[in-house]
Amino acid sequence: MNVMIVGCDKIGVRLAKALNRYGHYVAVVDRDPGKLEQLGLNFSGVTVVGIPVDQEVLQNAGIESCDALVAVTNDDNVNIMVSQMALEVFKVPRVVASIVDPSRETVFSHFGIRTICPTRLTVDTLYSVMIDKDDPRTLSFDNCTVGFAVKHPDKSIRGKTLLHVPLRDNEEIFGVQKDSGEIILAAKLPPEYIIDEGDKVICCRVVD
Repeated sequence: MNVMIVGCDKIGVRLAKALNRYGHYVAVVDRDPGKLEQLGLNFSGVTVVGIPVDQEVLQNAGIESCDALVAVTNDDNVNIMVSQMALEVFKVPRVVASIVDPSRETVFSHFGIRTICPTRLTVDTLYSVMIDKDDPRTLSFDNCTVGFAVKHPDKSIRGKTLLHVPLRDNEEIFGVQKDSGEIILAAKLPPEYIIDEGDKVICCRVVD
């Protein structure tokens, strides 16, 4: 995949390195050449210094042949402007933007832009850590967030079927993690599956 990343702060750097490591063609744009140096000597993608909202800068970085663009600067206004340009001017098939202000998610969605909001995800996770006893994880899909929790069955339900696992409202069993680390999806488990001593039950629910 040909991916352009706009913004080379911590998120941009980690994402660029991960995509590059797995063989994707990556171009990174940032106005600060010092930030681009954080990618290191092993980064084989393209780096372009310039103002991200400048069409010529984006063209020099190869936006016209991009399969996807990710806007992860620390400025929501820049992210929305770059995302709009990518969608409307350059017709990039897949555009994702990171935004700090949760109230602006509706603005992005109005323009058909997929968003990730670290602020909201952090708050949701911290809330879960304080309120829930289980270990939470979240995944965001457009404007929907799914929370995952790992339950450690106590003696009262070990040796019984998954039907005995206590669930919250709107919560379902996603799978079981064996003591070896293997994860078996619930869809592949027989109804009569018995919970072993080392099993961890993975549950999921829509949290937003």
